[in-house]
Amino acid sequence: MEKGFFHHALTIREDICTGCSLCMRVCPTGALRIRDGKARLTEDRCVDCGECFRSCPVNAIIIEQDDFSRIFDYKHRVALVPAVLHGQFRHEVSMAEISTVLRSLGFTWVYEVEHGAEVLKPAIEDLMKVRTLPRPLISTYCPAVVRLIQVRFPALIRNLATLRAPLEMAAFYCRKVLRDRGAHNAEIGVFYVTPCAAKIAAVKSPVGEESTPITGVINMDFIYNKINRTLRNKGELARGEEHPYTVDPDTLVWSLTNGEASCVNGRTLAIDGINNVTEFLEQLENDEITGVDYLELRACDEGCAGGVLLSSNRFLVAERLRTKALTLKPVKITPGTEEIPGIEAYSDYLMNKVRITAEIRPRSMYRLSDDRDEAMKMMKRSRRLMCWLPGTDCGLCGAPSCQSLAEDIVRHKADISQCVFIRESNMDKELMDKERSSEIMRRIWGDNNFTKNCNKKGAENESN
Repeated sequence: MEKGFFHHALTIREDICTGCSLCMRVCPTGALRIRDGKARLTEDRCVDCGECFRSCPVNAIIIEQDDFSRIFDYKHRVALVPAVLHGQFRHEVSMAEISTVLRSLGFTWVYEVEHGAEVLKPAIEDLMKVRTLPRPLISTYCPAVVRLIQVRFPALIRNLATLRAPLEMAAFYCRKVLRDRGAHNAEIGVFYVTPCAAKIAAVKSPVGEESTPITGVINMDFIYNKINRTLRNKGELARGEEHPYTVDPDTLVWSLTNGEASCVNGRTLAIDGINNVTEFLEQLENDEITGVDYLELRACDEGCAGGVLLSSNRFLVAERLRTKALTLKPVKITPGTEEIPGIEAYSDYLMNKVRITAEIRPRSMYRLSDDRDEAMKMMKRSRRLMCWLPGTDCGLCGAPSCQSLAEDIVRHKADISQCVFIRESNMDKELMDKERSSEIMRRIWGDNNFTKNCNKKGAENESN
C-alpha cells in the first residue's frame, strides 16, 4: 500500500452540504459517508472521479484549482490546452482566436496537449510487442481509472501500460524547448487546463513518480468563461499570430472515446463511464473476458468531452472534435524553417521519459489492517456481521451498503446499532428504547434534518 499523503482535488463544504446522500450513492468506491448530517470523505477510497460533484444538488462539492495569478510568478508561462476546450465553442471559433485570448490573459505560449500523444503512439507499439507482458494492457491515460484499479482492483495493476500521459509529454517538450532557448527551469511555469478533478490529483500527487513537469492546474470552466467573455467583445480583441492545428487528425480525438484505442494494433476495446469501467474490470478480474490486447478506459462518458469541468454538452463537444478531425488539414512545417522545432524533433529525448519508472502500488480499500493476522481477524468479523445485517443497502446507516457498514464497524468507525433494521429488532425485544434510537439517527443525519421535519409538520398542522 502506498504510504504518505495522497492529494484529493475534491472538497466538501460542510456549510453548504445538506446530507442528502446523493453523492454517497453514486460513488463507485464507497468513499463517502453521512455523519452529523454532512457528507464525509474516506480519503483512502476516493479516486477523484467527480461523480459526487456531478450529483450534488446544492453545489456543496468543489474542485480546487491553483490561483490564476500564480502564472505571473514565471517569465515563461505555458498553457497546456486539451482539444476539448476548443470543442466547447461553436465551429466558427478558431484555435487561433482561443490562443490569442489566452495570450491576452498572460500566457506566453499556448500548446495543444494532444501533441504529447504523438510520442505515445510508438511507445504503445513497443509495449505491445513485449509478449511477456500480461494482456490486456490497460491505458494509463485516465488517472481516475488508474486510481480505481489501485483501490478496487489491485490484482490488475500488473496490466497497466506503464506510460506517462500526453499532458506530461507535452510539458516535458515545452520545458526542453524553452531551456534550449536559454530559459532557466525556475523561470518556466507550465499550467494545464484540466477538464476533470482526477487530473488535478494526478498533477499534485502523481502515481508512480516523485514529481511532474507540470507547475499547476487551471480548471477548464474558469478558463472557458474567461475566453467566452472576451470573445463576446470580439471587436476589442487584437488578433495575434495564426495558431493552426498541427496535430494529426487521429491525435486530435485521442481524449474521446475510442480515440486512443483506434490508434493501437490488435484487439482493442474502448469503455467509458465509471460504472461501465467498474463492471468491465470486475469481469476482467474474474477471468470472464479474454482475448483482448489493449483497453482504453475512461471514467467520463464520451471520454474527456464528458469531464466534470466542461461547460458544454459532452455529445456536442465530441461531435465538434470528430468533425474537425475529418476536415483537418494539419499544417506541416518543413524541418529547419520553423521558429520552434516540433515535438517530433525531440522524439529521442521524450522517448527516454515516456515510461513510468517507479512501481505503481496498490492502495486497496479492502485492506483492513497493515498487520496480516489482524486483517484476517477483521475480515472474518466483517463476514459474521454480514450474517446479521439485512443486505438491503438502504443507506439509512450513513454508509452506502451493508458491506461498507460492516467494514466501518470492524475498523471501529461505526456501530451495528446504526442499522435501522437492527435497531427496530432491538426495540421489539425491548433491548433499546425509542429515545436511544432517535439519538443514533440524529448522530448520522444531524439535528437540522429532524428540526426541519418537525417544523414542516407544525406548519401543516397550523394550516389545517
